[in-house]
Amino acid sequence: MLCSRFRPSLLRPASLRLVGTVASRRTDVEKQPELLSASLAFEDPRAFRVKSFWELLRALGVFRLCSFPVLVNNCGKLMSIARTLLGRRGFSLVLRPTVYAQFVAGENESEICRSMEKMSSLGMRPMLAVPIEEDLGQSAGEKRYDDNMEAMLECVRMSHSNAWSKDPMMQLKITALISPELCVRLHRSNCLNNYWEIYSSSLPFNAMIFFFFLSQASVNKVRVLGDAEYTYMNPALSLVTMAMMKKFNQESAWIWNTYQCYLKALRLSRTEPFCLGVKLVRGAYMDKERKLAQQEGRADPVHQSWEDTNDSYNGSLNLMLEAIAEKPEKYRIIIATHNEESVRRATKRSGHLGMDKDGGSVCFGQLLGMCDHVSLTLAQEGYAVYKSVPYGSVDDTLPYLVRRAQENRTVLQGIRKERDLLRREFKRRLGLSGRS
Repeated sequence: MLCSRFRPSLLRPASLRLVGTVASRRTDVEKQPELLSASLAFEDPRAFRVKSFWELLRALGVFRLCSFPVLVNNCGKLMSIARTLLGRRGFSLVLRPTVYAQFVAGENESEICRSMEKMSSLGMRPMLAVPIEEDLGQSAGEKRYDDNMEAMLECVRMSHSNAWSKDPMMQLKITALISPELCVRLHRSNCLNNYWEIYSSSLPFNAMIFFFFLSQASVNKVRVLGDAEYTYMNPALSLVTMAMMKKFNQESAWIWNTYQCYLKALRLSRTEPFCLGVKLVRGAYMDKERKLAQQEGRADPVHQSWEDTNDSYNGSLNLMLEAIAEKPEKYRIIIATHNEESVRRATKRSGHLGMDKDGGSVCFGQLLGMCDHVSLTLAQEGYAVYKSVPYGSVDDTLPYLVRRAQENRTVLQGIRKERDLLRREFKRRLGLSGRS
């Protein structure tokens, strides 16, 4: 039975001040406010001059398709129909140079390395993501978890051993190694007060697989960012992640947890004597969370408005930055957002707190193939920028791409600015406009 000596405390602006109090008082050590670089307005199409003509054309075409809600909302069904009509080989021939190439690094290590070397040459860092995950009712026995762990260990090896890896990170869907059913049982057991024994031998075998995987990642100096999922699994996932932090994060943040700021209640450890890695996101499951809450007669767990979510994100961001300014060796954050205003806030606040742009404790993250005008500009300005990079065959990555498209459909449908900047650079290449 899982018992614990610690309950992760609620992360709210008021309570987070307990983390950032000392830093917020020490204004005497902050740098004087500086004007942000003009390029951080993200209005300059010159960021795309590093892209080939085909990359510009492909991005314009894919983003144009993504601007139609009916295509994004039904992309899974449409791709299934296309695969039936074209056959597996024909479907792959169509998808590989277009949507697949836009959002996936490649199928084998040679292809992945070519993509990552180019990314590295542009000043960005890869954060490899194995496109494996499970939901309730999809568990397929212990062999599946063995196979998944092999894939994860291969991801650790690639992240650690290649020249393009600098302070390597990888993403992990914990439900690829621990069954969703176990997560729900832990959530419903009312035993989330204690997590130290989460990796004891009394737990199911796949929990031991997870422990072994994290031990290998930490030995190889690869930081593992555990993704958040649905609220019916998140308490158990946070419990497991916190337990692993206590085991592996004594000297540095090798295991990170994800915090979804669209939720009304977030949980964060403030007092434990281990290093804390935070991946800060707005969240991607809003519609399903609201639908589930309505079906089960629960209160809506999601903020009522976009403004409330922004306030939660920006408030949490500011307070984490203050905590990092005070103890950069203990706290780390990846600001995982495509929101330009949040990026500007982060660069401005970190500058005021005297943080180096590439000091290691603060970095930014965006998805591969999206928000490149922000990623490239940040990299050109000297900030640490990671791109979330899925890889694998068309068949392996298709479910992942469909799910990410549906989770991020508001982002996909709102990329008008990036399309406009791409179009301006495209016209410049064709000589149809004056120099940008």
